[in-house]
Amino acid sequence: MRLGIDLDGVVANFIRGWMLRYNLEFGANLTEELVDHWDAAGDLTHFDDLSDFWQWAGGSGHGPTVFRNLEPYPGALGALNDLAACHDIVVLTMKPDWAAPDTYAWISDHRIPTREIHLLRKKWQVDCDIYLDDSPFAVPSLVKHRPDAIVCRFVQPWNEPVAGAVDVYGWDEFVSLVAREKGDRDCAKRD
Repeated sequence: MRLGIDLDGVVANFIRGWMLRYNLEFGANLTEELVDHWDAAGDLTHFDDLSDFWQWAGGSGHGPTVFRNLEPYPGALGALNDLAACHDIVVLTMKPDWAAPDTYAWISDHRIPTREIHLLRKKWQVDCDIYLDDSPFAVPSLVKHRPDAIVCRFVQPWNEPVAGAVDVYGWDEFVSLVAREKGDRDCAKRD
């Protein structure tokens, strides 16, 4: 099967990544627990608006973007490698154009087992059998435009249940869901 996997908020911990950098550069003490909605960065930082935040996140042209040094979520890399033994991993991520080089480098550094990477807003344009995403915008759009696919909401504090989507609370649960759909228990085995 083709598995459409989002990166930030699903595989990579974007919140922790930008907060560590922000705290270091500005002497703040932000923690992940403060994030309870999608655009929380605009409310938690000193930036006047989100465009200023994104300019800073992009390194302002003076170094790596925040996307370059993110930590993977626990279990994400092992799960992707397990799944890749039986399925095609298709990376579907929404990024600004300036984030593309660091996103590709991050995927390479973490040896994400994929041959297909899409940086796009309309993730539904890429045909997959199962999707996994945390975006409160992408999940409803996938449900609407891909009614024959299984759309999984990776449950995070910044998203809400979506009718037609399956809630997934972690990587083990996602691996099990894929194995049930495929009827193949070998992909559910984890070391």
